[in-house]
Amino acid sequence: MLVPERVSPESYLGFSSVIDGEHPGVVRLHSQVVAEATGVVEHAQLIFGFVRDQIRHSTDAGDHIVTLRASDVLSHRTGLCYAKSHLAAALLRRSGIPTGLCYQRLRAGEEFFLHGLIAVHLAGAWHRLDVRGEKPGVHAEFSLTEEALPFRPDTAAGEEDLPELLIDPAPAVVRCLSSGTDTVRLRLPEALR
Repeated sequence: MLVPERVSPESYLGFSSVIDGEHPGVVRLHSQVVAEATGVVEHAQLIFGFVRDQIRHSTDAGDHIVTLRASDVLSHRTGLCYAKSHLAAALLRRSGIPTGLCYQRLRAGEEFFLHGLIAVHLAGAWHRLDVRGEKPGVHAEFSLTEEALPFRPDTAAGEEDLPELLIDPAPAVVRCLSSGTDTVRLRLPEALR
């Protein structure tokens, strides 16, 4: 269960240096993506589909460039799960949809790492969505009725859904994405701080 910061959903509408939704490129893209939308849920569906399907997941695509800010993800059309979530949050917030950042702690072999997601506040509740991108065995859908996430933590293996719902990216994620220029050499964070 998500635990929003002790603030109203409207607090999840602002922009920051990472969620740079006022960047001219982000503003332009937002207008294009939602041009045909007739309501707020359709805005969310179109933005989800665009980021999931049109922005490459760096590792899957073999892209070595590291992106952090929403505008950088848009410029390079690539990003890790965290960075893709930053772009989705910027676009969704432009549509007036409160959007938070949330994480799962997953395992690859003996190593733990954070996986980045978003949560949108629609229809009176928070709904987690994963814009990471699809590949064989990894599938995510937009849903406001039941979660359609590609990863289900194995609690017996120490994996978990982290309950925090953050307005801005986790400090460890910002440090990680700011620390390198090659996705292959990044050491993904294991915790939020």
